This record gives sequence, C-alpha cells and structure tokens, in this order.
Amino acid sequence: MIEVQNVSKSYQNVLALRDVSLRIEKGEVTALLGPNGAGKSTLFKVVAKLLNADQGSVKPTGGVWPTMAYKPDRLLFPNRLTVRQYLQMMTKLSHEKVPNGQVDDCLRRVNLIGSANKKIGELSKGMRQRLGLAQVMIGNPSLLLLDEPSNGLDPDGQLEMQQLIRDLSAEGRTILVSSHQLQEVQNVCTQIIIINEGRIRYVNRLEEALALRPHVTIRVDRDLTPLAPLLRQLHEDIVVSGMSIEIGEAAVPLRRRVLTMLLGAGYDILNMDYSRMTLAQLYAEAVR
Repeated sequence: MIEVQNVSKSYQNVLALRDVSLRIEKGEVTALLGPNGAGKSTLFKVVAKLLNADQGSVKPTGGVWPTMAYKPDRLLFPNRLTVRQYLQMMTKLSHEKVPNGQVDDCLRRVNLIGSANKKIGELSKGMRQRLGLAQVMIGNPSLLLLDEPSNGLDPDGQLEMQQLIRDLSAEGRTILVSSHQLQEVQNVCTQIIIINEGRIRYVNRLEEALALRPHVTIRVDRDLTPLAPLLRQLHEDIVVSGMSIEIGEAAVPLRRRVLTMLLGAGYDILNMDYSRMTLAQLYAEAVR
C-alpha cells in the first residue's frame, strides 16, 4: 500500500521525524503508538502528503497511489454550517464520485443522523469526532488515516468507534490509527508501530507481539528465603522475592522442577499464573 523510506522532518530547530522507515500494508489495521510529541501527527501528515519530508520518500508499493482520507486529532469545522451542509460541501470537494445518499449513510454509521440539522458549533467534542470520521468515509477511500478517533468519546462511544473501525476493515479498507488507549488497540488492530522522539522503536504484528516472553509467577504460603539460594541456582532467570517466584521466559521449562522443590520443602502452592508480555509492558519498554 504505502512505503515510507528514511523520512526526516524538522520544524525550525526541532527534529520531529528521524530517518523513519515503515510499510502500511494493504488490508491491515495498523496502530501508531507513542507519547505526546513523539512524531505521530507529523508522520500522518507526511503520509497524507500535507507536509513534505525534508529527506526520504513516501511512495505506493504497487506504483499507484491509493485514495486516502485523513482525520486529524485537532478538528476545525465551520461552526455556522449544519452537519449535513458540511458533509454535502465535502462531497463537492471530493476527487471521487460520491453516490447519492452517502452523506446520510455516513451519518448513520457514526450515529449522527439525529443531529444532521444541528449547527456544528452546537456539537460536543465527541460528536465532532464522529463528524470527522463521517467526513473521511466520503468517497469510500481505500486508506484511512485516523489520528486519535476515540478522543473525547464516552465509554459507549469508544466501543462504537472500535466496532466501526472493525467494520471498515472488514470492507477491505486499510487503516492507520493512533491511540493512547491500549485496550482499543488490542481490540481492533492487527499491527503495531511504536514511535518515540521521532524514531521508530518497535514494529510487529500484534498477535506476535503479545506472544512474546512467557513467564510464570508462583505464590506460596510463607517466606521463601530458606529455599531461595537453591531456586536461584536452577537458572538466572528465576527471581525469588518474599513469598513469590518469577520464572522468566528462558526458565519456563523448569517450572515443574521448581514446583517439585517447593512441595518437597513443605510449601503450599497458593497460586500459579502463566502470563505473556502485555501491550502496556511492551509499550513502556519501547518508549523508555
């Protein structure tokens, strides 16, 4: 779909993007994660061709540019127009042929049809987010760039937004979405890209990322200090602390041996938890 190669972009003395390379794959829902000021919005604008890179290139992988639409985080609308008037104006500006009735169809999909005749200035922040998403659907673009689409939505609205993104993906749209809500990312995205200080820190398929680093935590009924030296001798990836044992990825095959030692020493096993890397842990390491 889109390939970004060695892109850098600066604003005066601030380097917003530093030698960024990535691919936006067709049919994927890719999450762009990173703290505020990491370079996410700049990258969106470079991909959308609203900003020119200082160096590097952005090009379609198949040789033909996809139709695309961009919803920025900060939304600016003409407040005196009604919701329907604004979207009708957008259909006239679209480079694609817009079918009759698509404005109302888009409004229904974002649950704004009941506010179609409201002036935009009367809309809440969450309703403006919905309007922004309705706008990017005008003309059925194949690539959607969504910068913080759930910002300002209440919990029910966030769930509706997640379902809408899943629906758009099922229709064959390619979506690049930024979000600070990691649960939303886990619910809708297939790939993750983590950026910080203008550099790409991590890229992986979400399913593979969450399968990384299995570990086991065992909790017992009393202090493990007497047994700690023997347990640590088994493997350097075994950490003993108080009444719990953390068995890291490299030592996971030794978990049965650890249990045998504990039971042989008279300990009762209160709990054993088998876990994998969480998205929050992965994100924290990538931006550290």
